[in-house]
Order: sequence, then C-alpha cells, then structure tokens
Amino acid sequence: MRRILVIGIGAGDPEQLTLQAVRALRGTDVFFLLDKGEVKSDLTRLRREMLDAHVPQGTYRLVAARDPERDRGAGGAAYSPAVGEWRSARAGLYERLIAEELGEDETGAFLVWGDPALYDSTLGILEEVLARGAVTFAYEVVPGISSVSALVARHRTGLNRVARPVQITTGRRLAEGFPEGVDDVVVMLDAQQAFQRYAGEDIDIYWGAYLGTPDEILDSGPIAEAGPRIERLRAEARARKGWIMDTYLLRRRPHDR
Repeated sequence: MRRILVIGIGAGDPEQLTLQAVRALRGTDVFFLLDKGEVKSDLTRLRREMLDAHVPQGTYRLVAARDPERDRGAGGAAYSPAVGEWRSARAGLYERLIAEELGEDETGAFLVWGDPALYDSTLGILEEVLARGAVTFAYEVVPGISSVSALVARHRTGLNRVARPVQITTGRRLAEGFPEGVDDVVVMLDAQQAFQRYAGEDIDIYWGAYLGTPDEILDSGPIAEAGPRIERLRAEARARKGWIMDTYLLRRRPHDR
C-alpha cells in the first residue's frame, strides 16, 4: 500500500527540524510541493533548501503542482463555504497526485509549516481523499515546532501562567470578543489586526512575523503602544514581500482579573 508522511518542518528556521523529521525526509520517495505562485516563492525555496541540506540528491523525486486559489474576499456567512470549496479542490489535487505520481510501494510526503495539528488543513484533506475511495494509502504524522512555540521562545516567555489556561484562536474570532475566562490568548490568521480593538485595555501583545526566517520581525508591549508600531511594521513587510505570516500572544495583566 502507498504510504504518506505529513511532516512538520517548523516555523521557518531549518534548524527547527526534529531528528524524527529528518529521518522521515530520508525515507521519502516523492515529495509533493504546492506552488503558491511567485509572491510566495520563498516558501517553496525554503522547503527545497531543507531537502538539499538533509536528503542525498538522487534519492527522491519532487512533484510540484499549483495550489488551488481560495476566495480570500469571502466574509461573514460566505467564509465557511469558501473554505470548504477550497479544501475540496485541494482534495481533488491530492487524490490525483497520489494516484498518478506515487507507486504502490512508495512513500510520499507533504511538508507542513509548523505543526500539522495546528491550523493546517492537510490532515483533514487526506481524510477527505480516503473517504472518496478512489485511492488508498496509509499515512503518518510527524509533529513539528509550531509558530506558537517559536513565538514565545523568541520573546522569552511562556504560553500560560501558573494555574491559568491559554486559548488559541483566530483573528476572526478575536474580533467577535475577547475569550471569557482566559487571560492568555494566542491569535493566528489575523489579516485585519483585530488586537487593535483592545488598545484601551491593560493587555500586552507579543507579536512576531516570518518567525525563524532571515526576515523575522518581533515587537511587544502594551497594545496601546506596540499596536501602532506593529501595524506599520506589518504593512511595510507585506508591501516589501507581497505576503506575511504572523502570530501573536495577548496577555491580560493580573490586576484585571
């Protein structure tokens, strides 16, 4: 039976690859790379550099395909259907790649930024492919260092405080309100910088973009002070590179409990 590896490759720093990930890379026959276009060519380049550094040339094949476009402008009630359509389009692509490019006794791999279990669609899409029944395979997951772990390490802080919970959410959810009963909130996928609505509260922000890469940017402080800086840094970086990946931790000060 075909075998698929879903390998977490860290937030961007090649040195964040685990020994387990390196062993998985070296046991792969075919690597599937999704091309997100010229703007995000850095992401493909970093993957190729990791392979060059850890896998002997001539021992594997690279199969590249263009990632289906997603309707980024869909909001409100249209958001979930748009994501569902994109995931189904990806499932169709994965199904074709596995069926046509991977031999019955070969191992293929998808290289996932951060950790495959955290805000990544690969596992769900593979399950959809299997449910369709056109192609069969076994798959395994190799965990990776997430952008969340990289963020708090770079800011030399922890995710939670003593006996307190931490919540991971999205910018879309944060815009609806600060989670109840939680003082430490990690926010991902925030294109609209929802943290700005909390500038009047005693909340600190620990922010990072392009974590682990040469383009890494960090900032922190009370939202009222750091927020405008982050907004400016984010806009400049996005204009310069054409894309941005950022994550942040919001921490309510103890006396506000």
